[in-house]
Order: sequence, then C-alpha cells, then structure tokens
Amino acid sequence: MISGPEQVLERTWWKEAIVYQIYPRSFKDTDGDGVGDLKGIISKLVYIQSLSIDVVWLNPIYGSPNDDNGYDISDYEGIMKEFGTMEDFDAMLKGMHERNIKLVMDLVVNHSSDEHKWFIESRKSRSNPYRDYYHWWPEENGKPAHRFSFFDVNGSAWKFDDLTKSWYLHYFSEKQPDLNWENPKVRREIYDMMDFWFRKGVDGFRMDVITLISKDTTFPQLPSKYNGDYVAYYADGPNVHAYLQEMNREVLCKYDIMTVAEGLGITTSTAHDYVDPSRKELDMLYHFEGMSLGYLPGQFKQMDPNGYDLVAFKNIYSKWDSVFAKKGWGTIYLGNHDQPRMLTRWGNDAPELWLMFYKWSLR
Repeated sequence: MISGPEQVLERTWWKEAIVYQIYPRSFKDTDGDGVGDLKGIISKLVYIQSLSIDVVWLNPIYGSPNDDNGYDISDYEGIMKEFGTMEDFDAMLKGMHERNIKLVMDLVVNHSSDEHKWFIESRKSRSNPYRDYYHWWPEENGKPAHRFSFFDVNGSAWKFDDLTKSWYLHYFSEKQPDLNWENPKVRREIYDMMDFWFRKGVDGFRMDVITLISKDTTFPQLPSKYNGDYVAYYADGPNVHAYLQEMNREVLCKYDIMTVAEGLGITTSTAHDYVDPSRKELDMLYHFEGMSLGYLPGQFKQMDPNGYDLVAFKNIYSKWDSVFAKKGWGTIYLGNHDQPRMLTRWGNDAPELWLMFYKWSLR
C-alpha cells in the first residue's frame, strides 16, 4: 500500500501472485508421441507446487489445426486432441486448486482459425449469417488500403478469397482471420465462451493481443500521425476501451479472477486507459519495451556480454514501475514463449558450457 492523499491501493490476491508459465506442447509428454499433454502437467503438479508459485498461465490448449501453435483456435470450448480431453482438463484444474494453485488461460479473440465453423460459414457466401463475424472487403470496391501482417511473407494483412471474390483481414497468419468485434453477435459469442471457462473454475485470462481487437472498418490509408507505425495504429482502435468495459460488465465483474493484457502498442501514456480501476476494464498489463534488450539490433542473435546496456535495462523497468506507483497495476516479465530462453538471450548456451555445468552439478 502507499500513503498519501492520492489513493490507497486495495489488496487483492493477484497483485502479489507469482505466475509460472507452462507451454504444454513441450512441458511433459506421457503417451510417447513427442508432444506434451495435460496428463503430463497433472503428473508434475507436486513439482509445480514445490516452486512456491501461485498461478499457472497455460498457453492455448483449445481445438486448433496448429498453424500458430494453438493461437489459431478452431474450437474455443474444446481441448486439442494432442493434449487430451476435457476430463483431463477438469482433473488438472482440480489438482491445481487442491494445491492452492490458480489457473489462468490464454484468451485469443482478436482472431480465430480459418478452420473455425464461423469462418467456414463466413466464406460460403456474402449473404451467409456468419459473414459479418469477420472483416471482408469486396472486389468491386477496389483493393483495400494496405494493412501490415506480422506473419505474412509479403507483409500484407489482406488475403483474396476466390469463392466470394473478396479479401479478408488477417493481422497474423492467413489462417488466422481477424474477428469483427464491431459485430455485437461476435462479442456475445466471446463473452459466453469466457463464461463457460469461468463456470468451470478457471481463475483468469492472459489476453493475447487484446489491444488490437477494434478496427476502423472503413479501412482508410494509414493516417500520417502514426508515421508508418502500424503497431501504434492497431492499438489505437476507435472502440477498444468501450469493448473492454462491456466485457467487464458482461463477464469479468461477476468472478474473482485476474486479467492480464498482452500490451502490444501500449505506452506509458496509455497504460492507465487499460488498468486504472476506475475505468473498469482489465487488472494488469505487460509491456514490450524491454524485449529488444539482449539482442544485436534487429536480430534474434546473442549479444556480446560486454555490450549489455544495464543502464538502459534499469531505466526502462524503473520508468514502467513508476507508471503504477499511485494507480493501476503492472507486471514484470523478462521472457515467455515469444522470446528465446534467458540463457540464450543473456548468457551463453554453447553445448560445451552445458556439459561443463552438468559435470559441475554432479560434484
């Protein structure tokens, strides 16, 4: 808590929680197929408890064709067959709760898989009831204004579909069409899905690229004020805060849970728009500003240890810590599934050094 006239911060369980990420695909395989599974997590619950963590964040385990390692979801209320069954999930959640470990899942709702039933229907015709679940641009309107894709080989977020002679929007892979949050039916489907998992007892969501959900559906040319920065533009959608406030009213406020925004495009000047408690949106966010440290410029390549800029590291994390000194709540993380492991990034992962460490550990 802080003292002074500004505000007394309410004490809440998630503010003091230590979160442990589990990437299920590579965590523990119990059936010998080379892919981790939910039974593998169950088999390691005693070990996980021994780490003295409070929360497990589980990367996507939903039904998916795995174009993007589960971040392309074809069934939001099902379990990926490689990982197990819903019965396995229920047993895992029960085992965690018996050990006072909470479970936070990934919420991936900027986009779905192109193999989701909504998109399959959406492609069938321009008059299909699911057409407006996604962003379509008809051929007769001319080529749409450029939108950048993070995954497309040509950097284009528009994919032409011959069946209905239209483009659809995909900020990520062409197999990850963006959902149309401007359609209230889409938002209702998402809120009902969130309720499904909360009723099961899930303790919160880490919200994947949640800052990108709102689009200007006139799709103008990139405004000059963004100076070519598509990330800043994507994170400045016209209705993003209205939608998050609606999400809070419809779902989040009903449960004792935690929410964390993957803060793509969020700056120190916009952070409170998401996590100021008076706005009733989300609980926490994490930023990306420190993620470029530890690499050679523009490369995922190990940096010379003598080149580390520890002053820059200190300044970035001190700056962000000060943002939440009086209101709101941030998080601290140095790496996750989107970055190489810490040893690779900050140290030296040469095989001979691993062997040296192994021999030392046997002493």
